[in-house]
This record gives sequence, structure tokens and C-alpha cells, in this order.
Amino acid sequence: MNKRLASYSITALAVSTFFVAQPAGVANAAPCSDVDVSFARGTGEFPGLGITGTPFVDRLKSELSDRSVGTYAVNYAADFTQASAGPGSRDLVAHLTSVAAACPSTTFVIAGYSQGATVVTNAVGVRTSSSLTGAVIPAEIADRIDAIVVFGNPLGLRGSRIETASVTYGPRTQSFCAVGDPVCQIGGFDVLAHLRYGTNGSTTDGAQFAADRVRS
Repeated sequence: MNKRLASYSITALAVSTFFVAQPAGVANAAPCSDVDVSFARGTGEFPGLGITGTPFVDRLKSELSDRSVGTYAVNYAADFTQASAGPGSRDLVAHLTSVAAACPSTTFVIAGYSQGATVVTNAVGVRTSSSLTGAVIPAEIADRIDAIVVFGNPLGLRGSRIETASVTYGPRTQSFCAVGDPVCQIGGFDVLAHLRYGTNGSTTDGAQFAADRVRS
């Protein structure tokens, strides 16, 4: 096993241990809301928004209190092989496409954490190991994606970010990688850093970024 896989496996084990005690997040999508927020949870989390998605979405709703905000928890396995990111992007794209067709005035915020960030990365057309089983957001609704926010994105282990890898979505994206997080930082050393996005201020900053983009 190479060092990158070993680091990721250690982190996944820590994440799984942590998530056993976490309640499932609750997500619901209001039809034809002003803004639709989709969040893809991390590896090993129970179905729902998860430990990062819940504070992110709560804060974003607070920031956009003058608008109706629907939420959607991406429906995918989030399993430890990481192979579920491809099917996760298919579910995300299917949701966006369905809502876009039914609600022509709705705009979108999409976000993800850990493997969920890979789901988002696939959906915006940046290639990863699971891209071949994934799906990409159709060009005809690209302009309706107001903001993209990712936390602990494994794309960082390739020395890349959506901001620089996607001409279309890069300017609308903000990535968070905590110092020492071995899932998104080459040479990362702090497994617990990967679990702190919901409490280290990142979700607050990410929600502010997304809210500003929605209003712009």
C-alpha cells in the first residue's frame, strides 16, 4: 500500500469511528425554492447532510433568510472504497437536472465533504478516478450554479483544486483544506483535522461565500 492510500485508510478509519455516534442528518427539498442547496456527505457518514453539511446548510439558510432555500442530501453509499463517488455524482446531476426543469427560476449551490467533495468534483467535469462512472452537469444549466463549496477534497492530493482545474466553475468555487488534513493535503499529518470543518469556521466562511455568490 502506498503512503497516500495508507494515509487515506487511516483517516477513513478515524472518520468511521467518529460517525458511529453521529445522528443522521435530515434534508428536504422544497419545490421551486429560490435557491436549491445540494450537499454530498463524507465517507462513512449516515445518510443525510452529515457533520459538515448540517452546519454549512444551517448557516447558509441564515445568511439567505430573505429567500426560500430547499436542501438535498445527495443519495449515495459514501463507502470506504471511494467507488461510490461516481454514482454519487450521477444522483447529484439527476437532482439538479430535475429541479432545473421543474423550477426555471431556481438557482443552485452545490457542496460536499471528503468523498462528497469528489462527488462534486466529478459533477463539475474535473476528472478523478471515479469519473468514468459519474456524470457531469449539463451545459444548459451551468449558468444557474451560483456557488460550489468543498471541504477536505481529495483532489488536493493531486496538487489541484476545482478553482484552477475548471474554467467554467473555478471562479464560483471555494475549497477548504485544513492544515495537516491528509485527505486533501500532500504530506498531511493530522487525521483529526479532517473532522473539524464543521467547527473550525470553514462552514461559516463557506456559507458566506455561497450567500455572496447567490446575491451577486
